[in-house]
Amino acid sequence: MSYCDEVMAKVKARDPDQKEFLQAVDEVLGTLSAFVDANPQYQKNRILERVVEPEHTYIFRVAWQRDDGTVEVNRGMRVEYNNAIGPYKGGLRLHPSVNLGIIKFLGFEQIFKNALTTLPMGGGKGGSDFDPKGKSDGEVMRFCQAFMTELAKYIGHNIDVPAGDIGVGGREIGYLYGQWKRLTKEHVGVLTGKKLAWGGSLIRPEATGYGTVYFAAEMFATKNEKLAGKTCLVSGSGNVAQYAVEKLNQLGAKAVTLSDSGGFIHDADGIDEKKLAYVMDLKNVKRGRISEYVKEFKNAKYTALDAKAGFNPLWAVPADVALPCATQNEINGKDAENLMKGGGKCVSEGANMPSTPEAIDVYLKAKVLYGPGKAANAGGVSVSGLEMSQNSLRLSWTREEVDNRLRGIMAAIHEQCIMYGKEKDGWVNYVKGANIAGFKKVADAMIDQGVY
Repeated sequence: MSYCDEVMAKVKARDPDQKEFLQAVDEVLGTLSAFVDANPQYQKNRILERVVEPEHTYIFRVAWQRDDGTVEVNRGMRVEYNNAIGPYKGGLRLHPSVNLGIIKFLGFEQIFKNALTTLPMGGGKGGSDFDPKGKSDGEVMRFCQAFMTELAKYIGHNIDVPAGDIGVGGREIGYLYGQWKRLTKEHVGVLTGKKLAWGGSLIRPEATGYGTVYFAAEMFATKNEKLAGKTCLVSGSGNVAQYAVEKLNQLGAKAVTLSDSGGFIHDADGIDEKKLAYVMDLKNVKRGRISEYVKEFKNAKYTALDAKAGFNPLWAVPADVALPCATQNEINGKDAENLMKGGGKCVSEGANMPSTPEAIDVYLKAKVLYGPGKAANAGGVSVSGLEMSQNSLRLSWTREEVDNRLRGIMAAIHEQCIMYGKEKDGWVNYVKGANIAGFKKVADAMIDQGVY
């Protein structure tokens, strides 16, 4: 049994019910085996056992009141995974599906994603099973204040710096930061994703979507192709999807789909600037459903999702590029096969682990351009890192400067993937490249710092 197989067996025995976490660890260890075996210092120092186990796991009760005075109780958590190269860094997710297995999978992925950015950030993640949908601003505020009252015990601008994720946008970050200041009297960069007027960074809302598109462009450049003129499928309709569409338009590509949990729209004419502005108002202000798009733009079609179908017809729409920007495991093996049949040449992941292992096998077998989430969606945390730098300097960089830095970081991530993922036939296995590059940086730092 190889060292990686040995560690994977231990993880399965210890956390058999944490399926998303097991999936994430298996994907990483599966690509590291040959590299780790060729470098015995990692086994000697038991690096894999140490890197799969969080350094700290905090679980706490969050009690808050609804507008009518009813008391609600949710579970909050923060997993601080690894700080070998910098403070723990990772988002907060508010969604009914949140459990420890999901937070651990996200935190584990964050270790390597953050290492790839070239910035000094460790890995962490947190959140709650609270659902902000359908809640008033007052209810969201009271939840965030109660959540931060507990979370504040564990975080700090040089210790652990949370950000947003699903369910946590500018509104939630504002309420969380206000409570932090109430508790500590400090105005420091303990959260990222803040609004510009009180410590945020330009390009931060756009960063994950922009970065995913930049990574796709870098992959196409290896084939002497441009993203311009390509037809693209985008899933989701939140922050990441919206700004992915914006950047696709800027680079001359055409996005034709968006989705939410109910279904998806297909607009063969393309989701141009005017249509995107409508979507942003619909989702960000009115908090409506994507199905309403077809009422405004008559040439588009809406398809409701059928959970029993076993596949998502969005991924069967013929296109050159797929940008999954919704949630984990949204593309299964059948979906991936449909993408290939529809002419798919490139998959660049805007969400965290949106492809199942079966889907990834399809991509790798077809040898399409495939940018895994820990590389392709690292733009968000990259600009969070730049926000931390600006906070430390008490400066605010221009939009152009931040965007240029983001594009440079995504190019550097791409170069690292090529360095460790290029096969003898010239094909680049970006999964292997991203995992080895991120792991090596963290593992070498752990060895340098001794056993702790």
